[in-house]
Amino acid sequence: MAKMKSTLSNMLLSLTLIALVAAGLLAGVYTMTKATIDATNAAKQQAAIIAVLPQQEGLEIAEPIMHEGMEIYCATLDGQTAGAAVKVAENGFGGTFNLMVGFDAEGAITGFQVLDHQETPGLGSKMQEWFANPQVIGQKVGETNFTVSKDGGDVDAITAATISSRAFLLAVTKAYNAFMSAPAADAASGATVMAEENETENETVEE
Repeated sequence: MAKMKSTLSNMLLSLTLIALVAAGLLAGVYTMTKATIDATNAAKQQAAIIAVLPQQEGLEIAEPIMHEGMEIYCATLDGQTAGAAVKVAENGFGGTFNLMVGFDAEGAITGFQVLDHQETPGLGSKMQEWFANPQVIGQKVGETNFTVSKDGGDVDAITAATISSRAFLLAVTKAYNAFMSAPAADAASGATVMAEENETENETVEE
């Protein structure tokens, strides 16, 4: 078998073939794993919806409606509105993050779950732990100054992560406004049972 001459055209041909094979392999891996990834993300989101809503036995959650660019999962109990879970996206310090925020029928925050984020490890990444406190949980956005204390608000920002904190509170405020203005007739339709239950000085400063 004759040896291929080491010419520029042959080198380009070889590189092209290698790139095509690599692309084919990557496409195959993506196809095989996409279904698993999608199922995992769907399960994570469903768990978040249940976790942030009022923990009442027999709660029913409707199919989502889109309102103001957000997904709203209205919850009912014995035919009466019990609250909603709202999925909202916001731009933080490191990029876009997604939250699932829960409200009771009166609009008080019952919980939240950070679904994904790109915030700074040890700083903005502490949103889930930092804000799980009485300054947020149980509060009604419309009845409190839901901004960081640095801006004259009622909520303490994450230490050295003011930008991430502002973004978090803005996301919750958007979710609240979407829930409170969502069409009641749409929100109550299509119910399906989903739940029955219950810094250190050397760190980068986000300023």
